[in-house]
Order: sequence, then structure tokens, then C-alpha cells
Amino acid sequence: MRGRALANRLGESLLLIPGVMVLGAILLELVLSRVDRSLEPGTLPRILRLSSEASIQLLSTIAGATITTVGVVFSLIVVSMQLASGQFSPRVLHTFFRERMGKVVVGLLTAVFTYCVLALRALPEDLGSKTSEVPHLTVDVAVLLTLVSVLALVMYLHRIARRQYVGGIIASITGETLRRVDDLSRAGRALRAKDVPDVSGLGPPLVVSARDNGWVQQVSTPGVLAAVPPGSVLRLETRVGAFLARGIPLATIWPHPGKEETVSRALQAAVVVGDRRTTYQDVDFGLRQLTDIALRSLSPAVNDPTTAIEVVLRLASILRPLLLAELPAQVLVVENGSTLLRPWDLDHSEYVRHAFDQLRLYSAPHPQVAVALVRTLRMLWEAVEGMDRPEARTELERQLALTLQGCERANLLPADLETVREAAAHAQNPLQRFEHGPTLPQLH
Repeated sequence: MRGRALANRLGESLLLIPGVMVLGAILLELVLSRVDRSLEPGTLPRILRLSSEASIQLLSTIAGATITTVGVVFSLIVVSMQLASGQFSPRVLHTFFRERMGKVVVGLLTAVFTYCVLALRALPEDLGSKTSEVPHLTVDVAVLLTLVSVLALVMYLHRIARRQYVGGIIASITGETLRRVDDLSRAGRALRAKDVPDVSGLGPPLVVSARDNGWVQQVSTPGVLAAVPPGSVLRLETRVGAFLARGIPLATIWPHPGKEETVSRALQAAVVVGDRRTTYQDVDFGLRQLTDIALRSLSPAVNDPTTAIEVVLRLASILRPLLLAELPAQVLVVENGSTLLRPWDLDHSEYVRHAFDQLRLYSAPHPQVAVALVRTLRMLWEAVEGMDRPEARTELERQLALTLQGCERANLLPADLETVREAAAHAQNPLQRFEHGPTLPQLH
């Protein structure tokens, strides 16, 4: 679990890939310099036939240009993140930190700079040296690396321009969240559930407290269960995506396991806490990011309801498979007799509430957004019809009713209000009406 958390942090690091590429450039220059010294003149074909003085000028020019371009690329990365934070949401910045292309370009430019600086020492000190004494292979490779860097830079400029398109950011967040939904669904099918055990006769429990402040990023179910003796009942007092404060209860164990310090360390190691939320196990954070983008787009400063409509559609594409999936049971039993209680894990109705509670408030003055929202709610209600999802159906009905009430109080034009009501009263297909559906409030 700690290894996965470390891999996630390294994946967002701006230094790892450039550092590895710089080391590669150092090794490449050392190898090519030795090859140049060991080969007879004319053994290999030459791209350029330069004198020692021309080679020094060429390598110096390349080194100066690349290190200057590195600063420009870093500025582009910072500016793009600043624009994304201001226009969309600060919580979408992690998608930019995970962007590999920018790191590769910075690493390639830095590697070319390092290679050229080291290659200068392999050139003859006498500027009037013969052409045959110049390490042509080393110089030719420097030129090739420069051409590759220029091509990579052009591709990155094209990519970063497209990266600012809001639809691409929304699609990226949606895809990442859908992968987490698939993981959640597989976990729900794999784990077995049973009734909540009676812990009243198990004696005094051990309460393990959190040792760090921060967001719960990951919880390893096997690691948590391995931390307690067989036959124990363990109740997690938190969930992925929750905020922990140092000293508050992290888990409660019945009966008292005895080795308090050992058990506490093992449990704390199985729960990864960081200074920010991630989507590695947190579906709710994906919904939060999309909702933030929609709320920002509906603010008077931005006033972009089209983006809010796209967010609503993306939320529908996430919530439909999420509502149809079997979530991991909040009571789990394993082969050694241990029981894991996770009462704070989100259920289907809470996911619906987190997705739409704020969005319906700010969409009420925008009839087009409200129409997309009620159609989405109606579609989701239809999707869970006939399934064992009473809480989800009730929450969808509640959200639909509150959305309509909000539209009424937003003083929409009668025609716009009627359009919203028609969208709420029909299925997604306008030619198909529900024979049975949620009871909607009467709007006057």
C-alpha cells in the first residue's frame, strides 16, 4: 500500500523523469566519447564535418538554447496550471501534474544541455586541430538529440494548447473516475458480507488513533485485516476521501488484541493519509472535481452554462454504472473469522447526493442546465428501476423534486419553467412516457 502511494507521488513529480533523462545523457556522453577515442578516423559515416572551433561553437549554442527553452517550458507548465486553477477548479491540477509529455520535454531539453556541456570537454583544446581529431560521433549525436528536442517541443506546444480545452479536462477526469468505479464494482463482487456482529460481550476494545493530519487517500482492506488477530471485529472510523485530524479515532478493535503498539502501527500503515485527495480509490473525489467545474462555469464571472451541461452529462455517465454496481459491503467477513465494519463508506444514495446537491442549487436560474439535470435524474431513476436500490431511488426522487422547486423559486419565465417540468415528467426519449414514476411536486 505504501508502495502504491509512493508510485502515485512519483507519477506526479516534475523531477523524476527529467532526473532519469539527465543521468542517461551523462552515461551516453561517456560511452560515445570512449567510442570516439577508440575508433579509427573514417570508420563511421559523419553527418557533419566540422572543425574543432566550429564544433565548440555548435555545442555551446545548443547548450545555451536548450537551457533557455527549459525555462520557457516550465513557465508554460506553470501558466497552464494557473489558468486551469482559475478557470476550472484548483482540484483539477493533479491532472496536469500527471501529464507526462511536459516532463519528457523538460527532461529531454535538460539532457541535451547536459550532454553538450560534457561533450565540450572531449573536444581538442587546440582550435587549429585537424578535423580528424574532432569526436564526430559525439557531435553528430548532439545534433540528432537537438532535432528530437525541437520536434518534441513542437508536439508539446500543440498538446498544451489542446489541453486547455475544457472538454478534454472533463473527459480526462471522467475516464479516471470510471476506472475507479470499475475497481469498486470488482471489489463489491469479490467480498462477502454478513450481519453486523454483537460486540457487547467481547469486552473493552482497543481504539487506534490517527497519527497524521490529512486526507485518507487509500485503505488496504487486506492490510487492515492482517493487522488484527483472527476472530477480531474491526470497525474503521473513517473512509477514503475523509479528512483525519491527529488523535481522533481511526479504528476500533474487539476484543482488545493485547499488542497495542504493534497493532496500531500496522493499522496506521494500512491507511495512507496525505495532504490532498487523490482519485486512486476515491470515486467521490472525481464527482467533486466535475461538480466544481460546473459550479465555476455557472458563476456570474464565467457564465458558461454549456460547460455545466457537459458536466451533467459526464456525471450521468459515471453515476449510471456506479448505481448499477454492487458496492463493497459495509460488513465483511474473511476466512480467519475476522470481521471488518466500514459504516462510513458511501452508499448509492450518498453518491447521488454528493453529485447533485450543490449543482441543482446553482442550475436553477439556468433553464437549459436544469433541463439537462432533470433528464439525467430521470434517466438514472429509470436505470435503477426494478433493482434493489430503494435508497438510491428515494434520493433521485428527492433531487428531482428539489430541482423543480428550485426552478420555481428562481423566477423562470413560465415557458422555461414548463420546459423543465416536461423534461422531468418524461423519460429521456421524449416520445416515451413513464407509466409509473416518482411523485413530483406541483409547481404553481
